[in-house]
Amino acid sequence: MVWRPGGKGKAMQQLTEIRWHARAGQGAVTAAKLVAETALAADQYMQAMPEYGPERMGAPIKAFTRISPEPIDIQCNIENPDVVVVLDDSLLDVVNVVEGLETDGAVIVNTCTPPEDVKRALGLADSVTVACVDASGIALDTIKRDIPNTPMVGALSKVTGAIDLDAVKGLLVKTFGKKFSQEIIDANLASVDRAYEEVTTA
Repeated sequence: MVWRPGGKGKAMQQLTEIRWHARAGQGAVTAAKLVAETALAADQYMQAMPEYGPERMGAPIKAFTRISPEPIDIQCNIENPDVVVVLDDSLLDVVNVVEGLETDGAVIVNTCTPPEDVKRALGLADSVTVACVDASGIALDTIKRDIPNTPMVGALSKVTGAIDLDAVKGLLVKTFGKKFSQEIIDANLASVDRAYEEVTTA
């Protein structure tokens, strides 16, 4: 499916606002920046910013990404996201991750639970797309660590079409090539591909 950004409440046509929910240490801030930089490489405008709570490993955090073909004048945090990405499904019980979600928005969750069950548990309308992928399992298989951020970016690409998969992978090679071995780069690329293929929607 190709999801079309820009909910009814958006002041700017085709502005896509993404809110990330995770626990500290899962790489949500890195993922938010990766998506923003992928958009920038595609000649779009972008913003990426974190919102930290208690600064301890495992604490709930948020991050935000805006991408648009037009200049972005908004500077505040995202209250009415088009897309919500949840990197830890345990947050579903402690954080209202869908607060302010646009009525035609999308929720992407790192979980083994079927998307139909997640949609029902969150009480979401049929107009909302819910997508689920075992990003932690994919990360453990490929990267050998439970850091689900890069698989979730692959799932985001598949579900929304807001960023191109090949562009994501190209940026990963460029960015990670300065810091990591080829083995780690290849593992991250494999995690993105697998999540893109394995994500399911309802």
